[in-house]
Amino acid sequence: MTPDVIFLEPCFPANQREFVRALHAVGARVTGIGERPKESLDGELRGWLFHYEQISNVTDEAQVERAVRFVQQKVRVDRLEAVVEAHVMAAARVRERCGIPGTSVQTTYLCRDKPAMKDALRTAGIPCAQSIGSDSPEEIRAFAKRIGFPLIVKPRDAAGASGTMRADDAVELEQAMSAFGVGQGRSAAVEEFIEGHEGFYDTISIGGRVVHEFITHYYPTVLQAMRTRWISPQFVTTNRIVAAGYSELRAMGQKVVTALGIETSATHMEWFAGPKGLKFSEIGCRPPGVRTWDLYCAANEVDLYREWAMAVVQGKPSQALSRRYSAGIVALRPDCDGVIAGYEGFDEVHRRFGGHIIDQYLPAPGTPTQPVAAGYMANAWLRMKHPDYDELRSMLDFVAQTAKVRAG
Repeated sequence: MTPDVIFLEPCFPANQREFVRALHAVGARVTGIGERPKESLDGELRGWLFHYEQISNVTDEAQVERAVRFVQQKVRVDRLEAVVEAHVMAAARVRERCGIPGTSVQTTYLCRDKPAMKDALRTAGIPCAQSIGSDSPEEIRAFAKRIGFPLIVKPRDAAGASGTMRADDAVELEQAMSAFGVGQGRSAAVEEFIEGHEGFYDTISIGGRVVHEFITHYYPTVLQAMRTRWISPQFVTTNRIVAAGYSELRAMGQKVVTALGIETSATHMEWFAGPKGLKFSEIGCRPPGVRTWDLYCAANEVDLYREWAMAVVQGKPSQALSRRYSAGIVALRPDCDGVIAGYEGFDEVHRRFGGHIIDQYLPAPGTPTQPVAAGYMANAWLRMKHPDYDELRSMLDFVAQTAKVRAG
């Protein structure tokens, strides 16, 4: 019997089509629910879709539910999947109302609300930063007095470093609370600042068991990278995942999956390691952003999108990971805001490392620059792979020092 899968928003962002492709490839009959007119879908994407329903807002639960119930009148829907952070709660609530298997509302909530997430994980014995979620300035001030500065202030359901502020003293805490509307009917998450190295641990889990896993390192931390123009930040996934030094992190990742009730899903977990030991930071019950899965595919000679589809549709993995390469990205910032004027040093980079370059993006001269805080792929970037992690780090550092993006 052909499984019927509804996929929320197959068009945007651009790599959403890869999930549709993979679902179709493993034998699913895929219905897309998205915001763009069907006529705007390219022929390849339309060929992978059995049916398409257009709505005006894929985060509007009522619209999603109407579209899902319409599809349910035609076929038995086996799965409803969403892989973008902003879409997962609408999908979970509609899934529950319509009787479709998948990640529960409670699990989705725990993977989005930072204070509730950490409360659940501390109860399960998983080390986390001390934190509070509150709409009371007095309560947050008392937390700050008890924990001390610096503190991190962020939206309760933020993804990554989005909207995150650091408060180094009482004045900056007041400014952060004002910016988040605390005391004006809005709540924020406030956390102990954890000093140390930052990275992420990504998985595909089936029935609550991790079947594929990846460990990736940030250089430097995200908060520093997203606020400092001269830094060319990197993140690098290692092929040394079975090394003894990672055993604690891998065990913690499985404990998180179990504690939050995650069954069959991709996950993206952030962690810190420093003077206070290994600390869990946060989790998304969806794949990582910034096209990180492309790095995992290149490093492991695998179609990870297909592996995700196999988990969702068939409930089993189908490909082994080679662990042949480490792979990474270096983001290259324009030297000022304005428009791209030109590039320097890329000929030397290609001369030295051409065989190790996966791909690159160099916006054409005249393209408006994007703010530093817009992320790793907002301006120019280059991705590479190499069998030796340390050699790859050295290569990426050379690119960061040599390749220049000029703007004016």
